[in-house]
Amino acid sequence: MRRYIRALILCIVFAVLSGLYMYSKLFSSDVSVRGSSGVRRVETPARDAAERRAAANSSAVPHHYHRYIMRQGGQMRTAGGSGPSPPEPPMHLAVVACGERLEETLTMIKSAVLFSIRHLYLHIFAEDQLHASFMETLESWPGFIRSRFNYTTYSISFPSDNAAEWKKLFKPCASQRLFLPLILQDIDSIVYVDSDILFLQPVDHLWGFLSQFEPSQLAALAPEHEEPRIAWYNRFARHPFYGKTGVNSGVMLMNMTRMRSTFFKNDMTSVGLRWEELLMPLLQKYKLNITWGDQDLLNIIFHYNPEFLLEFPCKWNYRPDHCIYGSNCASAEEDGIYILHGNRGVYHDYKQPAFRAVYEAINKYVFGSDPITSLLDPLGEELQKTTHTYCGKSHALFTKRLERSLANINRKATQER
Repeated sequence: MRRYIRALILCIVFAVLSGLYMYSKLFSSDVSVRGSSGVRRVETPARDAAERRAAANSSAVPHHYHRYIMRQGGQMRTAGGSGPSPPEPPMHLAVVACGERLEETLTMIKSAVLFSIRHLYLHIFAEDQLHASFMETLESWPGFIRSRFNYTTYSISFPSDNAAEWKKLFKPCASQRLFLPLILQDIDSIVYVDSDILFLQPVDHLWGFLSQFEPSQLAALAPEHEEPRIAWYNRFARHPFYGKTGVNSGVMLMNMTRMRSTFFKNDMTSVGLRWEELLMPLLQKYKLNITWGDQDLLNIIFHYNPEFLLEFPCKWNYRPDHCIYGSNCASAEEDGIYILHGNRGVYHDYKQPAFRAVYEAINKYVFGSDPITSLLDPLGEELQKTTHTYCGKSHALFTKRLERSLANINRKATQER
């Protein structure tokens, strides 16, 4: 009997001591998870010794997790303004290529990516049989050039009811530019250029005109001519046109968001019409009186809505008309030619050898070679052979801005090395 009593007492004592021990552990654990402010911090311990060793090992999974968190933290600091600035959005450049315009368009693109500072996004509208050739050539360019731009190729697209009429309006597919605001619904602004354009300085400077737009302005164009006595519109046009000499559509900067939302005054109805409502009625009214297709339609639109247009100087759209009878582009005489426009096929014949010389120099230039000895110096020699023409007499204008642009390329290449 005494044995049972002693066993019972020992069990009771053991139970009491065990209870006191558990109570002390719980108390100490509760104190350890409280900070000085009394706020509870939850820490999840490793499940076993192996996991604890893995957590301490720099090559284990938790290390990669923390590295990810650090990247995220860096992005959050950037958003808060204390870290490096996010990259600027790209500039958008559109061109239309139909018929035999593949090489000419690629040379234009080459000049654009060669000089530009910010990233470019190219929107290439072309006949379907040209798409593979565009992609093959662009993808073959060296990586340091290819990294400067992205691109999308598009099929030629007109409103289905009048597609054939729009396509043959002037040069093949040229009127495609009129429908860019309706096709590129997600793009705010864009530079449209004809395929026979050559940039002699960064696209960035043209893109900068967007920041100069007044609240009412939605497009920028250069005059068709500087000298009214030899201009075409004021002498021959059978329809309304912008200003004194009209505008040329070869280089067109568009705020397409504004174009899509604006109501345009017109001579067909007393109420304003949206862009998509305006184009076909204008064509139906004036198609027997227009000579230069979509350019004439733009002149009619901005004749009735001049407050919507920013006019930039002729150095941004320099054509043979500016020198064929003697130099008549004052802004180019002062600053040099910013954008060369070889309309009327002058890159491919010998009527204006100065224009052809610039085209050939850029077309033959090999990416990565020294731009001074491989482009500028040979061009200068060719231009010296053109001084028997009026445009050739102004050959210094063709290289003035180009020389500065090429020097910037060399400076950038030196920094990258």
